[in-house]
Amino acid sequence: MKPHRLPFAAALAVTATLLLTACGNGDSGSSTPAQAAETPRKSATRAVDPSEPSKPSQDKPDGVDITLPEDINLVFDWTKPKDKNEAAAMDGAANFIRSIFRGVDKGTTGDAAVTTYATSGGLKYATTQINAYIDGGWTVTGTRRHYDATTRSTSNGESVEVAFCSDSTKFYGKETKTGKVLKTEPSIKDFSHFDVIMVKYPTGRDLWQAAKVHVETESARCR
Repeated sequence: MKPHRLPFAAALAVTATLLLTACGNGDSGSSTPAQAAETPRKSATRAVDPSEPSKPSQDKPDGVDITLPEDINLVFDWTKPKDKNEAAAMDGAANFIRSIFRGVDKGTTGDAAVTTYATSGGLKYATTQINAYIDGGWTVTGTRRHYDATTRSTSNGESVEVAFCSDSTKFYGKETKTGKVLKTEPSIKDFSHFDVIMVKYPTGRDLWQAAKVHVETESARCR
C-alpha cells in the first residue's frame, strides 16, 4: 500500500455518492487520505468570475492557526464564485483540507483547526484520515494541487456543495521516525474528485464547516 495514498482513499472506503441533498442526490461517502482531498471537477454547475482569483487564506482566518510546514504545499488553483456564501463555503472547504494535513503533521485529531472547519460526517472523515496516517507512522510532504472547483447552494443558502479535483502526483508519504520520503510513480491513483457539503456555523458567525465528504478515487475526470 502506498503511504501517501492510503489515508484518504483507503481509510474510509465508503461507497455512497455525496451531492447536495436539496439538489437531488444522496448521502455521505469517503475515500483515502492522500486522494480524498485532491480531485477537481470538470463540469461547472455555476458561473464563476474569472476576474476574481482565489487568494490564499490568512494564517488565522477564523482566529485558528492553519499554518503548515514549508514542505507541505497545498495549492488551491480555483476562482471564487460571485455568490458571497458560496465563496465563503469554498474558502471553508480549502481550510478543511488544510486542517486535515495540519492534524497529520501534528500527529493529532485534536487540533483546533479540525474542529473549527469540520462537523458531523466531515469531522468523522477528518479524524479517520488523520488516524490512518498516525497508525501508519507517516506524515506527508510535497505539493498537492486542487482545481476545477464548482459550487451550488440549497434554496435557503445555508448549505453549499463544493466539488473539486486533486492531483497528488508530487505529494508523498514520509515516515515520521526516519524522515524517509516514500515516492511513487505518477498514476491514476493520484487523482481524486471531492464533493464536500459545507454548512454555515449556526451562530451567525461567518464560518463554514464540512459536514459530509465523498471522494471518488482514481478519478479519470480529474486526470
